[in-house]
Amino acid sequence: MLYNLFTWLDNTFDFPGAGVFQYISFRMAMATLLSLFLSMIIGKYIIHFLQKKQIGEEIRNLGLAGQMEKKGTPTMGGIIILSSILISVLLFNQLNNIYILLMVFTTVWLGVLGFMDDYIKVFKKNKQGLSSKMKLIGQSILGLVVALVLFFHPDVVIKEKCDTQTYVQTQSVFQVENSSAKGANAYECVEATKSTKTTIPFVKNNEFDYSVLLKWLGNGYKDWTWLIYIPIIIFIIVAVSNGANLTDGLDGLAIVTTAIIGATLGIFAYVSGNTIFADYLNIMYIPDTGELMIFTGALIGACLGFYWWNCYPAQVFMGDTGSLALGGIIAVFAIIIRKELLIPILCGIYFVQSLSVVLQIYYFKYTKKKYGEGKRLFLMAPIHHHYQKKGWHESKIVQRFVIVGIILAVLSVITLKLR
Repeated sequence: MLYNLFTWLDNTFDFPGAGVFQYISFRMAMATLLSLFLSMIIGKYIIHFLQKKQIGEEIRNLGLAGQMEKKGTPTMGGIIILSSILISVLLFNQLNNIYILLMVFTTVWLGVLGFMDDYIKVFKKNKQGLSSKMKLIGQSILGLVVALVLFFHPDVVIKEKCDTQTYVQTQSVFQVENSSAKGANAYECVEATKSTKTTIPFVKNNEFDYSVLLKWLGNGYKDWTWLIYIPIIIFIIVAVSNGANLTDGLDGLAIVTTAIIGATLGIFAYVSGNTIFADYLNIMYIPDTGELMIFTGALIGACLGFYWWNCYPAQVFMGDTGSLALGGIIAVFAIIIRKELLIPILCGIYFVQSLSVVLQIYYFKYTKKKYGEGKRLFLMAPIHHHYQKKGWHESKIVQRFVIVGIILAVLSVITLKLR
């Protein structure tokens, strides 16, 4: 909104300072500060409202240290995060960008789904909340919409480097030799194309086309790529969304982990949407992904602002309103910039949390069937509760998980060159 307003003021009246809105870096900084301000300042009043309405967390006694002290802590705080993100994005983004529209849709859709789950738990006094089946259906519908848009929308394209050009580096600008156009880049000689290619980490020729999986169909196999592409996208969104939900079990753990992942994805979006960096790093150029930097700023600001209230001892929990949406946001963002195969590394905290639950369930069932008595692989799952059972303090677990998250983020960025 503000982008269009100030662009009009700049073009019509040559309004002093209005041109600064053309810079993505400025709009990203403003979106970050605004979402941070909203989540910290307005969050205080939302928390007070939740306390007044007695919208508190029902705690099931699992025998964990300090667990029952959290009883009555306001939940549904995800409203603070999502509203801060949406307000900042709507003000500072170009709203005709298909990627931004997808991110806004993801935020709203999963926010509503999580809100319904929390509403049933809090107001209907049903600890189970929304059934697992209904949540899966809701997440799958989002995955279907995202996959169809990315597969069929004409604005979702990539550009790959010209194989026959030779490049030289002059200061911070890459120019094409023998080109009459000053500042020509490695992507000007090719047309933007529809593609289902993605990036594989740590592989020299690091691009993989999902259509290859259907090559056995013979001629015209690419026309049926959607048959494999859509289920993969749905699976990724469901898995990451639920992974974030499982991670939200200790004060500050999910929100800080998400902020780290979001910042890393912002770096990927920037280099993928910039011809100079895409050329230097020898990666595919994805037009119009630069706008995602503003969304990244809004996400980081909202997460840090919410952490002000969610750090130990938490004054508010995000609930499924926040956790389901944040996981979905991360998944869709990664898919858009074609880094979804990097998720097991970048979102390693989410991944390990989910894996610990799956292993715990299957190991229990296996031992019960084989020995007549179920045994547990961990003291408790998700795995952060395992360390609580071992006597680790909640803050210590969160701090060490955050350190691991930072290491995984750095490792993910290194994959841009390490191949």
